[in-house]
Amino acid sequence: MDYLGLGALVVGCVIFALLAYRAVRARRLWLKLVGGIPSALLALVFGGAAALAFIGYNKLNAVRPNPVPQLTATMNTEAITRGETFARTCAGCHSSNGNLPLTGQDFLGEDSGPPIGTLWAANLTPAQLAAWSDGEIVRAIREGVGRDGRSLMIMPASAFHGMSDDDVLALVAYLRSQPAVEPSSPPRQVNVLGAILLAAVIPDSIFSAQAPITSPIAAPPRASTPEYGGYLIHLGCQDCHGSDFRGLAAGGDGPPPGPDLIDFAKTHTVAEFVSTLRTGVKPDGTPLNEDMPWRDLEKFSDDDFAAMALYLQTLN
Repeated sequence: MDYLGLGALVVGCVIFALLAYRAVRARRLWLKLVGGIPSALLALVFGGAAALAFIGYNKLNAVRPNPVPQLTATMNTEAITRGETFARTCAGCHSSNGNLPLTGQDFLGEDSGPPIGTLWAANLTPAQLAAWSDGEIVRAIREGVGRDGRSLMIMPASAFHGMSDDDVLALVAYLRSQPAVEPSSPPRQVNVLGAILLAAVIPDSIFSAQAPITSPIAAPPRASTPEYGGYLIHLGCQDCHGSDFRGLAAGGDGPPPGPDLIDFAKTHTVAEFVSTLRTGVKPDGTPLNEDMPWRDLEKFSDDDFAAMALYLQTLN
């Protein structure tokens, strides 16, 4: 919490309130008007800003009721290899160059707007995660809740809320298996301006916390089936392609808008769908939009891509 900034707002409110009070008690009318009205307005501005900051910090520091799941990763080659498949999809946010290792990056750099604090996509190597239990990492991935019980920010936990226990633990195993890369990412800090914006402007969707997961989650058998394809495609594709996979309109806030996946799957063969995700080039020879992270999917198999196509072809 930015105690200095918050204190300045409270002090400003008190000072201008006292000035307004003194002006109102003055004998001359012009002093009442010239001194009282501006001072009262400024007291309201400082007081309102302080109130908004308190609301913003309350949102930021609220402890979520999500318990830490009692899950433990199995450290074997099969799990680590499977985990790398999913880890590569995290590189867009958790790596400054879009590649492994996942050393984290600053989300609030010089080009991100007004300075509102420090917010990093975390370093996901053992340099940062050594102090975390496997269950705490699982909770962060699937439920968007940090080790301290507070909601993470910007982390797309809604996309991973349905990730199976086996797959999320495979991801944990991969993260544990990597060399520690220093430095660990700095803790989240939001200044008073950021707190005001959290209360008044920034939508609550920036907070990542999801409902607690209280039952085991199992994935369908790995095969080129619509059932397995539906499981895979719900792990992240909805953020850009819409909850119904019909695409997102351009110009909105949030992730870059992706096209209609159902239309694409139904107007192309399964082989063409697979080739597009494998090469980044559509059947007509045009490249996929640069925002489409197809390279991050390189560890998925052709059967995985075929399963996605088959699932999309079942949708209306």
